[in-house]
Amino acid sequence: MRILVYGAGVQGCQLAHSLAQNKKNVVTLLARGEWKEVIDQKGLTIRHMLQRKTTVDRMQTTDVLAPEDVYDLVFVTVQAGQLADVLPILKANRSQYFIFVGNEPYAQEMLQAMQRPVDKIAFGFQNNAGRREHDRLVSVHMGAFRLRLQAAFEGTHYKLTYYSDMDEWLKSHIAFILPCAYACYAVDGELSRTTVEQRRMIVDAAWECCEMLKAAGVPVNDAENTDRYREGTKQRKKTERMVYWMAQTVGGKWCISD
Repeated sequence: MRILVYGAGVQGCQLAHSLAQNKKNVVTLLARGEWKEVIDQKGLTIRHMLQRKTTVDRMQTTDVLAPEDVYDLVFVTVQAGQLADVLPILKANRSQYFIFVGNEPYAQEMLQAMQRPVDKIAFGFQNNAGRREHDRLVSVHMGAFRLRLQAAFEGTHYKLTYYSDMDEWLKSHIAFILPCAYACYAVDGELSRTTVEQRRMIVDAAWECCEMLKAAGVPVNDAENTDRYREGTKQRKKTERMVYWMAQTVGGKWCISD
């Protein structure tokens, strides 16, 4: 399967590495500048912090997606702020299947901008974080269309979970991410300095965000989101423990504050 990963940041590089584990795939990574030169010369080097290993993948790179280029799957992993410039390039391309991976909360608008059938566009979120260094990536990761996706990840240790309304999922995800981000600003990025009250406020704010989304007419899956933050639920206690872990371990540093 010919696959393009459009974007060579933390998300794109981790995804390209995972896809390259399936030897049936021919993975191309769209990268530019010095980072592309590093990958061409030394390979895609990733230091996997939790797994305590370093991998090096030799893979094709490109710095352009021409209209006539055709791939079986195109994974788009650029930052949300870059999508306005990228969408015209993607729209003009002849490939049929596109997966937008990231925190972009405007899935419906992007679907309209691509002017493709709804069964040719998908949106995803990848559980990993990290930073790009000079010659390597440092990453933390926690492990008709569906058939293509399953074939692309065959033989890899990459878990696929399907969700019917990713527009709703992405907006609800932001309900938790934003309070975490603001907590980082409050303690200058040192989450270990957060107080019990601040960590409680993170969860309270996430619940309020879900309620705000519902009031604005956005459908929210309460079992997956609101109930995790609602005072008095079992899910709330689990979320509070997760926030404590996030604040007190290096995992939170890598996934949130950095």
